[in-house]
Amino acid sequence: MNSEKTVLRLSDRIGGTGLLSDEDTDELVRAVAAARESALRFGCEDVMAFATSAIREADNSAAVLERVRDEAGLGLEVLSGEAEARLTFLAARRWYGWSAGRLLLLDIGGGSLEMAIGIDEQPELATSLPLGAGRLARTKLTQDPPSREEVTRLSGWVDSQLAESAERFRETGAPDRVVATSKTFRTLARLTGAAPPSAGPRVRRTLTDTGLRQLLAFITRMSSPDLAGLDGVSSARAHQLVSGGIVAESTMRALSLGELDICPWALREGVILRRLDHSNGEDPTVALLGGRTGGDRPTDQETGRKAQHGARWKR
Repeated sequence: MNSEKTVLRLSDRIGGTGLLSDEDTDELVRAVAAARESALRFGCEDVMAFATSAIREADNSAAVLERVRDEAGLGLEVLSGEAEARLTFLAARRWYGWSAGRLLLLDIGGGSLEMAIGIDEQPELATSLPLGAGRLARTKLTQDPPSREEVTRLSGWVDSQLAESAERFRETGAPDRVVATSKTFRTLARLTGAAPPSAGPRVRRTLTDTGLRQLLAFITRMSSPDLAGLDGVSSARAHQLVSGGIVAESTMRALSLGELDICPWALREGVILRRLDHSNGEDPTVALLGGRTGGDRPTDQETGRKAQHGARWKR
């Protein structure tokens, strides 16, 4: 197996204009072209290329997608926020299995927060909110380190943005197990004492509300360069650690969560698993995007209606 990653941080680059610049698009084209070349070099028979919140929300997304298709030779399909939540939920369900019971999933990305809950492979409720760590670091925090007033203001604002969705999730019933994915949650867990990556994916890693509150009191007083010196914090993501921690703390508090498990599988694994489910010849892109191809943007409602039934999997 081979894994390659190029960090672009596109969600950090959409400024007040709502556009991705030509320079940003140039970097994206080069990254997609390099990924395509690697896939061909390793003999991949299937190449599935998807874009998430940064491309989905850019006002010039159509032009960006056209450039990628024409210059990199690979079309990107745009996942809706709800599709992201559903696919990540699928990955978590298959990692923990049916014994996990009713599963609640949380995922903090650069541009959005995904939440999903359910007892089957398809969640009964899934949503995406514009509460990504990179987005909030860019738009809500102006000082480094942030002032106490900024931290308090951002926490209150996130609470207000979460309120309606949190109420709907609480109404579905209590989960048997709460899990979180994404680099943000993994880093927060690591800083509160969870095992390092070298311990392997099977080691249980948790994040508690008490540990998170204590960590926030510490990291909100540190600058990004100082945060980058902490074990498990990358220089590329240090600037968004505080905003990500605030979103995590607000979400756990809104849903009355005392502890959550860190799941090593996330959106990428969900996409792969759904592709394997449709290896009988059915177009996996149609299954993932609710019948849309070519980069069209499905609505969350359309994706939810057309992704209600997934192939059942058991250990």
